[in-house]
Amino acid sequence: MAGLRPGLTLADARARVPELETFDADPHADHEWLERLADGCARYTPTVALLPPDALLLDIAGCTHAFEGERFLAADVEGRMLRRGVLARHAFGDTPEIAHALARYAGAPAPDERGAVKRLPVAALGLDADDTAALVQAGLKTVGDVMARPLSGLAARFGEAAATAVRRLAGDAKAPVVARRVAVPVVVERRFAEPIASTDFAMQAIADLATEACDALEKRREGGRRWEVKLFRADGHVQRLRIETARPTRDVPALMRLLAERIEGLADPLDPGFGYDLVRLGVVLAERLDASQLQLEGGATKEGDVGALVDRLSTRLGRDRVRRFAARDSHIPEQAELMLPASAAPTPAPAWPATDPGEPPLRPIYLFDPPQPIESIAADTPDGPPARFRWRRTDHDVARVEGPERIAGEWWRRHDVPAPTRDYFRVEDHRGRRYWIFRHGLYAETQNPRWYVHGLFA
Repeated sequence: MAGLRPGLTLADARARVPELETFDADPHADHEWLERLADGCARYTPTVALLPPDALLLDIAGCTHAFEGERFLAADVEGRMLRRGVLARHAFGDTPEIAHALARYAGAPAPDERGAVKRLPVAALGLDADDTAALVQAGLKTVGDVMARPLSGLAARFGEAAATAVRRLAGDAKAPVVARRVAVPVVVERRFAEPIASTDFAMQAIADLATEACDALEKRREGGRRWEVKLFRADGHVQRLRIETARPTRDVPALMRLLAERIEGLADPLDPGFGYDLVRLGVVLAERLDASQLQLEGGATKEGDVGALVDRLSTRLGRDRVRRFAARDSHIPEQAELMLPASAAPTPAPAWPATDPGEPPLRPIYLFDPPQPIESIAADTPDGPPARFRWRRTDHDVARVEGPERIAGEWWRRHDVPAPTRDYFRVEDHRGRRYWIFRHGLYAETQNPRWYVHGLFA
């Protein structure tokens, strides 16, 4: 059109079309757009694979009955793409390679699949540019020409990959389809003959789907922890709602309350547009959930109330804004605990170190990150604690001291430069304030070890 063709330089293109508008390539945006199209194609089959930069592969085996045949399914795909301004070409094939090659190089569906494959150019084999050019120079211009030659000679000249590509286009070999998403444990959906434009009706459909999903989970003695709702609009747009619970659950009213909280927290409210023609609910993560017996003092009920509060706060404020502490197997103080989302599944972790009854805590609850440097003014012995230190422009005279607690670096993690040894002291100044300070490095390790305050005792 207008004398433009693929491979033309920008200068030649502008010479032919002076008013031509150009834009810089954005591979990330193109990939994101391809993923959005794949989301819309999930209404046809759960097995959708991306073939970047501009192709999608749909495994529709066993899925065409809902659309009265593959031809009507393909017409529906093209119609939805056209409404979004996407000009798509499709093809059917016994193998993914055949379908991809026909869609890219044939330009139109062919009634004779094998004959159409043989008429394709050798570029349809997917070889590199040098091998393709070598085949053309040898007089093999079509796939049929290559198929007529012995595969042993082709493999000896161009490698085993070229022979495998020929076998796949001939239908003798089939590569596995790597689906874009792993199948979730439970998926339920509702299709509507006429698109529904009411959000309330869609929420009622979601509640019915949640009941159906919970019944399926109950038979498996499982509960859902991550739930995903997909609302497929008639124009091809897909709206998602995701919620996560701290514990596996099959409580439908609680799930609907969390969904309502999630919808209220959306920056862009749900917009049915031309209506929803498909609503799908998937249990992304399911865990074991057996029947539980309530305690006489109501302990289980209180625990459930705390879990429900965590779920509501995480849904309303965000998953990463409500956190909990978890112990970590490390003797380095700042690495001995982690901050995890409160709704995350509990992971096996070492128990918190217990303090002897009646004894003060060995380490403060509040730690500085990073430790704050202090200036040691005087020390009784080279390896002893300071008799006075300066912190935040204030001098502190040490009245009492306990220690040291010597902590070596993790030498098994750093083989190049070993971490200096730390000597920790619990000190109390003359005003009664208690600090947790340490000397970073021994005098045998460094000539000028530095002092830091790492935490404050209550």
